[in-house]
Amino acid sequence: MMFKPQIHEALKPLSFLIGKWKSISAKGAYPTINPFTYCEEVTFSSIGQPLLNYNSIAYNPNGPKPMHLESGFLRIKAAGTNEVAFMVAHNFGLTSLEEGTVKGNEICLKSVQIARMTFAKDPAVIGIERCYSLIEEGKLQLILSMETENIGLTEHLRVVYEKID
Repeated sequence: MMFKPQIHEALKPLSFLIGKWKSISAKGAYPTINPFTYCEEVTFSSIGQPLLNYNSIAYNPNGPKPMHLESGFLRIKAAGTNEVAFMVAHNFGLTSLEEGTVKGNEICLKSVQIARMTFAKDPAVIGIERCYSLIEEGKLQLILSMETENIGLTEHLRVVYEKID
């Protein structure tokens, strides 16, 4: 059964994220790895609840080989507030709970809890900060910083997306 749900009233501050986005520029770097480029598609969708469903797939620009998958939920505290929480599960064995605020067309989040499976790759990620911003010409930008047991909080990813639906 196909239906188009109404967007929950509480989601109005997050409505700029709704849709499917494809990277037009995606770069990664970290002190322990060589800089890289990649492609990514992210989707923020609603089924009428006061949260957005989130899915992301990053893949190699030279072929359709997946590199990284994420799924999660972006929830707003209540209608009329700007407090948000983002729960994300990563396919390499990490989950993060990030909290922050939405102001205008920008949402910035900081990890408050990270868990990982005991046999996940070392060194352990101990902190994540991410900021999504609507920038010129309706493009979406993500800046993601990461902290590990060995390296302090450092920018890891910078992506610019265009909406494809």
